[in-house]
Amino acid sequence: MGTRHPNYRLVKIHRTYTVDEIARLFGIHPNTVRAWRKQGLEPIDERRPALFKGLILAQFLRARRQKAKRPCSPGEIYCLPCRRPKRPLSGIVEYSPSSPTVGNLRGICPTCHRAIHRHVNRAKLCVVTGDLEVTLTAPAPRLLETYDLPVNCELESEEAA
Repeated sequence: MGTRHPNYRLVKIHRTYTVDEIARLFGIHPNTVRAWRKQGLEPIDERRPALFKGLILAQFLRARRQKAKRPCSPGEIYCLPCRRPKRPLSGIVEYSPSSPTVGNLRGICPTCHRAIHRHVNRAKLCVVTGDLEVTLTAPAPRLLETYDLPVNCELESEEAA
């Protein structure tokens, strides 16, 4: 099964591809490639079998992927269920550090009322949050190492025998 946005870096730009070769390269159905042709993927000529230049194919896939991106502005966090950047409910987020340099912003989506998260570098926190009200929380306690390891009794009994 293929992906929604195939990796254009797999395409060799100095090669020509048929519909079946493209389908095999990305693990997609040949009808998907034919649909791309209707969306603007240009073949070399109008003859059959349809041949596509690798460079043109890579550019088409790169443009398709770029068009699908939805960058977040300052003060926005991407909501996965809504599939778009949203400003958190009431403009309030909490920042919890996961290491000394990075942490997570958490808020509530105003549309679907689910938790939304954004991984943020602490140095860029002011730029990313914009005019949001940020509450700093303490990091979660880390697991402590235990020095009381269980004794392997089988080894001791074998040595004695």
